[in-house]
Amino acid sequence: MTGKLLDPRKEFGKAVYDVACDNPDVVVFSADSGKSSGFGQFMEEFPERYFECGIMEQGVIGMAAGMSTAGSVPVFCAIAPFVTARPYEMVRNDLGYMRQNVKIVGRNAGMTYSDLGATHQSLDDFAIMRMIPGMTVLAPQDPMEIRQAVKAMIDHDGPVYMRIGNPPIPQLFEEKPFVIGKGEVLCEGSDVTLVSTGSTTRDALDAAELLRKNGISVKLIGMPTVCPLDEELLIQAADETGKIVTVEEHYADGGLGSLVTEALSERKDVRVRRLGMPKAYAITSGNYRQLVGHYHLDGIGIAASVEDFLNQ
Repeated sequence: MTGKLLDPRKEFGKAVYDVACDNPDVVVFSADSGKSSGFGQFMEEFPERYFECGIMEQGVIGMAAGMSTAGSVPVFCAIAPFVTARPYEMVRNDLGYMRQNVKIVGRNAGMTYSDLGATHQSLDDFAIMRMIPGMTVLAPQDPMEIRQAVKAMIDHDGPVYMRIGNPPIPQLFEEKPFVIGKGEVLCEGSDVTLVSTGSTTRDALDAAELLRKNGISVKLIGMPTVCPLDEELLIQAADETGKIVTVEEHYADGGLGSLVTEALSERKDVRVRRLGMPKAYAITSGNYRQLVGHYHLDGIGIAASVEDFLNQ
């Protein structure tokens, strides 16, 4: 971790602009949040390829699907629950069923719109989107990965949902091409495997270090593609350690933890613990990092949960 903090929305918007400079088929849709999504430069340079539709997310999905049929590659970004839960039927039918090449990006995902409470927090988007046949679900873990994931999702032929956060995030990795469907071993260990995705990976790295200091050897897997899951890497880790702990800024049900459990359901002698948000409407709002700690998803909380799991 470099400690350098970058705005994920700006990094995302800049990446879309960079790709659009070389790919004239890329168009952008907004539901009254273009500059908040990082599209300021795109709006200025490519006004004929930028469509501001107002607060009508269901309609935006239909328009994006229509432009896709004509060869465009639409990118639609807005607040995460407003592009997943609100227009779900349109995403399922217009994009999934029709296999349209549209890229949906949910910003301010997870708890990162922390000050606006339950209506603006997106804790079910993995579960919602991964149930659509053919939908790819991405959760890049740092600014470098966001930039590369943008390139990968636009190159990918088919519907994609990608979530990004809101607060500045640290650079965790060296920049390299993003491969959809692949996870990566971030540190080797033999006692337990910790699997993280998206915004939780920074805290999973802290937890792995805390556990190492306590004599616990952790294999940490970063899983920036939630669906399709890298089952080969996951099964290999399960065979090596026999114990898996997943962590995500999402309900513990329905997302990464459920996918991992499903993938390992037929493996003998493998135990899984899922860490995430309780399945309830958030009753707290305020400072994002304080909320992460409140729900035991910071490094200290994750480490404590892993130790508890190992002691059972």
